[in-house]
Amino acid sequence: MSMPFYVSPEQAVKDKAEFARKGIARGRSVAVMQYVDGILLVAENPSRALHKISEIYDRIAFAAVGKYNEFENMRVAGVRLADLRGYSYDRRDVTGRGLANAYAQTLGAIFTETPKPYEVEIVVAEVGESVAADQMFRLTFDGSVAEERGFVVMGGSAEQVAASVRETYAEGMPLAPLLTAAVRALGQNGGEGPRELTPAQLEVAVLDRNRPRRKFRRLVGASLERLL
Repeated sequence: MSMPFYVSPEQAVKDKAEFARKGIARGRSVAVMQYVDGILLVAENPSRALHKISEIYDRIAFAAVGKYNEFENMRVAGVRLADLRGYSYDRRDVTGRGLANAYAQTLGAIFTETPKPYEVEIVVAEVGESVAADQMFRLTFDGSVAEERGFVVMGGSAEQVAASVRETYAEGMPLAPLLTAAVRALGQNGGEGPRELTPAQLEVAVLDRNRPRRKFRRLVGASLERLL
């Protein structure tokens, strides 16, 4: 009887992490950024049917990179959890922090208990009554969660895109110049040199604190072209 091949737990975790990182890096980047009136979410995504950016609840948005079917499962689960909590208790009880914690537990369990981890990275963003009250939570494939300020870039050549954003980003920027800077930075993704992205190649949305109860709004067509 042959002995089973042994892999140490440390090596197994390292291999899973490397596998997930490579899968996430194969895609295009997503940027989530605070501006004076809310939170801007921008992705390079020519598809009109498959969204990387979505609404979760009244003032909460979801952005993700990686394998679409995997982060779509996470998005749907988040919507169901938010609806159930809001219906059972109060709409104010649905928070970005609560959703981020739920996602962290799910991703952590998948990473440790299954042979293949999810190849996803997620941002849960919640707009508040002021810039200081805005919240952005970044979740990685292993369930790690971190609260971010200012901006977050994930997926693809994230470090290169983030370096470009850092050159122009300032707290309290208006929407139009921030969107222009974000699109210019996303054009650095991929290592083939700067590219000029058109509105047709972009998926853009905002959490606008000045809107009534539902803060999420997609920017498409003429409204996106005017801002660019």
